[in-house]
Amino acid sequence: MKPLSGIKILDLTRVLAGPLATQILADLGAEVLKIERPGQGDETRAWGPPYYDAAQGLSAYFLTANRGKETRALDFNTPEHVKEIKNLALNSDIVVENFKVGGLAKYGLDAQTLRAENPGLIYLSLTGFGQTGPRAGEAGYDLLLQGLSGLMSITGTPQAPTKVGVAVIDIMTGLYGVIAILAALRKRDQDQGGTCIDLALFDVAVAGLANQAMNYLVSGQVPPRLGNAHPNIAPYEVYAASDGHLILAVGNDGQFANFCQVAGLDLHQQDRFATNAARVQNRDALNAILQPLLLTQGRQAWLDLLQPRKVPCGPIQSIDEVFADPQAQARELIHEVEGVPGIASPLMFDGVRLMSKTPPPAKKG
Repeated sequence: MKPLSGIKILDLTRVLAGPLATQILADLGAEVLKIERPGQGDETRAWGPPYYDAAQGLSAYFLTANRGKETRALDFNTPEHVKEIKNLALNSDIVVENFKVGGLAKYGLDAQTLRAENPGLIYLSLTGFGQTGPRAGEAGYDLLLQGLSGLMSITGTPQAPTKVGVAVIDIMTGLYGVIAILAALRKRDQDQGGTCIDLALFDVAVAGLANQAMNYLVSGQVPPRLGNAHPNIAPYEVYAASDGHLILAVGNDGQFANFCQVAGLDLHQQDRFATNAARVQNRDALNAILQPLLLTQGRQAWLDLLQPRKVPCGPIQSIDEVFADPQAQARELIHEVEGVPGIASPLMFDGVRLMSKTPPPAKKG
């Protein structure tokens, strides 16, 4: 039996953050019913190409976050359908929604109304900016949040900001949503009471700034964009070899000494490079030495020299190389369900990977 077997979830979300959260909960054993608009459904069904099956509304994007769910086509503009949705909510353990603030109140599907009839209901609202504050009524989109939160101000080269290659704020929000729901279930086990969870993409994005935000709060200095360099560690970035690029991720002074010994350098014995703090302060001088040296050999030649000495390093793999990697194959990270391709959940309990056994649902209605 899976950990969340018997838990019923009404999924009133679309796009990525909400659907990802409910997919993870489905992998953990919850019964998830996704409500979609008749005809169109979740708009990500049309976000392609590529498509697994365009006629069934199964775009690659939709497949990302909707396995293990059932779907029902119901129209919020039809009173009978709203009544059915409300009945489903009142008979669920959890409701997850990502409507604009106040958007469900006119249907009687807001947290206050539903919890008055179902006190044990756990109600997760995912919004761009939360239930309060001057931006509360605004919609949230990952790219805009990457800009507003400061993430793009520290991503990219000094010359130009760059977004992260996936909708990372949506993904982090989905993960925080799962954490919150699991905590709320534990709380309900203790006191039988439900919980209203207010989760904002903006809040998550700011929390996700992690050490960069703390660098600012501690020093008062605004972190710059450093390209592939690390603000607090050196050498910890991408370097060019003679035939491509490799990553050096030297995390401590011992690893740096090992690197220097392999490379035939005595930098670890020089005061300006002997400690991480010194290397960060003298980053440009260090790179002026390392980059010409690394260009003298090919990428694999350096990896073959450095990895046996426990110097953290690696290639930059394309996505096809990732799935061909022996580690990815050994961990079976491609997971097909009824012939539909997918990416395996990273969660393993007692050696068993927790995965839903049903593929994402085809479009209905």
